[in-house]
Amino acid sequence: MSAPITDPTALQARFAPRPARIGLDTEFIRERTYWPQLALVQIAIDGPEGPDIVLVDPLAPGIVEALAPVLADPAILKIMHSPSEDLVAFRHACGTVPAPLFDTQLAAALAGIGSGLGYQKLVEQLTGVTLAKGETRSDWLRRPLSASQLEYAADDVRHLFELHDVLDHRLGELGRRDWLAEDAARTVALAASDALEPWPHLSMRSAQFLDIDAQRRLLRLLRWRESHARQSDRPKSWILDNELAGALARNPPIDLAGLQREFDSHPKAPRKLAATVWEVLNTPLDDETDIPDAGIAERRDRNRLRRLQSAVAARSAELGLPDGVLASRRWLEILLDQGTWPDALAGWRREALEPTLAPLLAEG
Repeated sequence: MSAPITDPTALQARFAPRPARIGLDTEFIRERTYWPQLALVQIAIDGPEGPDIVLVDPLAPGIVEALAPVLADPAILKIMHSPSEDLVAFRHACGTVPAPLFDTQLAAALAGIGSGLGYQKLVEQLTGVTLAKGETRSDWLRRPLSASQLEYAADDVRHLFELHDVLDHRLGELGRRDWLAEDAARTVALAASDALEPWPHLSMRSAQFLDIDAQRRLLRLLRWRESHARQSDRPKSWILDNELAGALARNPPIDLAGLQREFDSHPKAPRKLAATVWEVLNTPLDDETDIPDAGIAERRDRNRLRRLQSAVAARSAELGLPDGVLASRRWLEILLDQGTWPDALAGWRREALEPTLAPLLAEG
């Protein structure tokens, strides 16, 4: 496998003329940063004699600027496998999210083949080819990359056209191409959005056991942590870990000195940010009176939830969909708790489920 392209002009030449579709993948590192660090871009270009594999070095000057117009070109279909984090890496490095998108993992689920299948397993299942796994934990930021790294990276896009052809055909037979397009567009929109999660406390299990005032304090801390992590490009847990955030929300110190003592007892506490954390902890948010109560999970009617799950399982079986594809437990909990259909259940999912679930939701 040849070395990655580092010359923007050479990269632009590989896309003249523009192909109708490309296979796309990345290698990125996210161990010490908030944003995924784009380390390598793998591209398969459709050709008369099979895919032409192009490896691109995003660390080289001018490369991401040369790559961005290709990623943004609406005339080029981007075939990727489970690309959510790759899309965020592209947005952060290139300023654009690849679209339109064909997600082979999602396509396999909608085609009834399996839910959450990894790329290697799907390639083996549909093509019979067994791919090597040797470079899974490589340091992709080192230079030069080894021959085995380059070959492993190339394999990640080598079979995407074969997967696309098989899966697109099956979706066509099932009349589900629109389903995939709808879900893929939602994936792209989510990656393109820079909005903060409005109610991050809901994803913390310990929040269920806090009273509403403590939940509001936790919300203040978590929103600040997310914003600070983005600005400093550091992992959220490095800013303030969940355990300490929960403890401060449950038993807030009476003054800054008390907070400092609390921090002194936690080796990972952000001691230099004590004054900021104190202010955040004690400054109400404009919308915190609207906070959804995480404690509703403890009071939820589990029998109603099980009935919803059973109805979804039966409908999934009718459609030949793997478990969890039509509606996850989390989506059903939101539907049950809030009485409104979440965005994840919009479109074709709601059309498929509403006639079945509406009577159960009306039971009260």
